[in-house]
Amino acid sequence: MELTFEKAKELNKDMVTEEHLIIHSRNVCYAMEAMAGHFGADAEHWKAVGYLHDFDYEKYPEEHLQHTEQPLLEAGVDPADVRAILSHGWGICSDVMPQTDMEKSLYTVDELTGIIQACARMRPNGIEDLETKSFMKKFKDKKFAAKCNRDLIRKGCEMLGMEIAEVASICIDGMRPHAEEIGLLGTEKASD
Repeated sequence: MELTFEKAKELNKDMVTEEHLIIHSRNVCYAMEAMAGHFGADAEHWKAVGYLHDFDYEKYPEEHLQHTEQPLLEAGVDPADVRAILSHGWGICSDVMPQTDMEKSLYTVDELTGIIQACARMRPNGIEDLETKSFMKKFKDKKFAAKCNRDLIRKGCEMLGMEIAEVASICIDGMRPHAEEIGLLGTEKASD
């Protein structure tokens, strides 16, 4: 079965129900869509994998990715896509090392989008006018969005052979058109 965005949404429907996790899945899927564009890959496919990446997290936060492989394979998800999803937890809750551009991208943007989201939420215009240099300032401030693993982001960017700023810029551009859906319109519009 080819994994489409619609299929990914259907699979996640009963598994990912908490608003903040849905928003995170969307952040990652739009960042992945943009990364696919960068690599000249199938954007719809990467977007679907991004959306599905935290399939078991809400139900099994302490056993993340241990309840992903079997159900997704049984649902007909391609083993390569399941492997990509498992690889985003490499070194944390999975021993599947990211190897393809899609796997390395997912591994990197999962944490990176958390910092982008935190940056955009503080700004009057949200992600609309968030520039990469502003993101990088916040990235360097270890106290800002402290739960986001910067070492992992650095490692992911190294694996991709890309600078952090370049990956961040691609992700911001990918997330920007969806600002309203992902709650990143900014402090001014949020209070309207």
